[in-house]
Amino acid sequence: MRLTAGNVLCCALLLADQAFAALPQPIARAFLAEHIPLASIAAYVQEVGAPKPLFTHQPTRPMNPASTMKLVTTFAGLELLGPDYQWTTEAYIDGPIVAGVLAGDLVLKGHGDPKITAEQFHELVTRIRATGLSVIRGDLVLDRTWFAAEAYDPAAFDGEPLRPYNVGPDALAVNFKSVRFVFAPDVARDTVEVRVEPPIAGVTIRGAPSLGPGDCGDWHAALQAEFVDRADRAEASFRGRYPTGCGERDWYVALLDHPHYVLNLFSRTWADLGGTFGGTVRDGRTPTSATRIATLDSTPLHDAVRDINKLSNNLMARQLFLTLATTAYPPPATTAHAAEAVARWLAGHKLRFPELVMVNGSGLSRRERIAAQSMARLLIAADASSVRSEYISSLAVAATDGTVGKRFTNDDVAEQAFLKTGTLEGVRAIAGYVFGPTGRRFVVVCFVNHPNASRAQHPLDVLVQWVYDNAQ
Repeated sequence: MRLTAGNVLCCALLLADQAFAALPQPIARAFLAEHIPLASIAAYVQEVGAPKPLFTHQPTRPMNPASTMKLVTTFAGLELLGPDYQWTTEAYIDGPIVAGVLAGDLVLKGHGDPKITAEQFHELVTRIRATGLSVIRGDLVLDRTWFAAEAYDPAAFDGEPLRPYNVGPDALAVNFKSVRFVFAPDVARDTVEVRVEPPIAGVTIRGAPSLGPGDCGDWHAALQAEFVDRADRAEASFRGRYPTGCGERDWYVALLDHPHYVLNLFSRTWADLGGTFGGTVRDGRTPTSATRIATLDSTPLHDAVRDINKLSNNLMARQLFLTLATTAYPPPATTAHAAEAVARWLAGHKLRFPELVMVNGSGLSRRERIAAQSMARLLIAADASSVRSEYISSLAVAATDGTVGKRFTNDDVAEQAFLKTGTLEGVRAIAGYVFGPTGRRFVVVCFVNHPNASRAQHPLDVLVQWVYDNAQ
């Protein structure tokens, strides 16, 4: 081909554009120093309002985003449901109350509230008791039909079924279906007190650890804990040693199935309030003849979104994701309908993400996928939306709180980046906003999918700081 002045200029502009869009050398060097090949990275950085990205790297490659997928779920939730949306949990009686006695069943109907804490559940039971009901002769019936009964194996993801992050969604999820084991050493008596909170009868402690000297270290392993979970009851034993250097510590474990967890918590709370109940628990639908006697409203959605993003709460994200299904389809909500509802919502924003795969909306999945460019476009759309304030404020603030509270502490970008992190074995991710010192703001997205991803925190931090430094 004969080179002309026009061809030379065209090639020069093309090369300049490619150089401008390339991964900056300080960032590339930081990844390579951690033995993370650049082929395993996808990145996209763009100033809000700019016509072109500041730089990109494999921007359209589908990547596992880990928990940054929560950014899709929470933005969709804020827009489709509204920041002030509240879930309700209702109590019904199947029969009249006569002299404080209910001959029939008490029905609890859930609508997917993502955060019914033990304290909030206590409030619901207190409201039921305040009606004058004191004796329940029937059963506790749980109406969990707002969500479809989809098969779920808490061990499927990583073989850790008792980890609270692996608790499956449920229309009547209470207290994250978890108990807190509290270990309190008593040096004077050379003993360790172990207690369960909430103190429910279905969880029994069979053996306490001995008290030993030394620093805390890997105190979980030192306990030699054994948990036996039979769904309707569970046992815990701690045959090992608890180091005195630990002081008081706690350990959260997901035990029992959803119905028996609710039964145990209800029975304990009802008894504490002076009520009598001798029935069992079973699933069922709320009878059309039943009378509603109490309602518990959740905190507003914008509060839930803050927990989901700042603390990366998987169960809350999954509950919200399923709730999105009800904006497009009648219940029971399914994950397939939730994904379709999100796709419709994205189309309404003229956002087409053909590579997007949403399995549960939390990012706790080996199959979820999104491209860095798509995530960046989502963040730009959120910045221009009516829920911008609630959305951005839900992200963890560099060196301040959430999952980046201890990162960037010695960097200029501290308190100037609002970020969502993602962590799985073989995956590290970061996505959010960087606010420059002159008021310029950038969306930042970077995904790492590689066996050495656990070494990616420093390079990701270098990327965020580099953006701030170049936002002058």
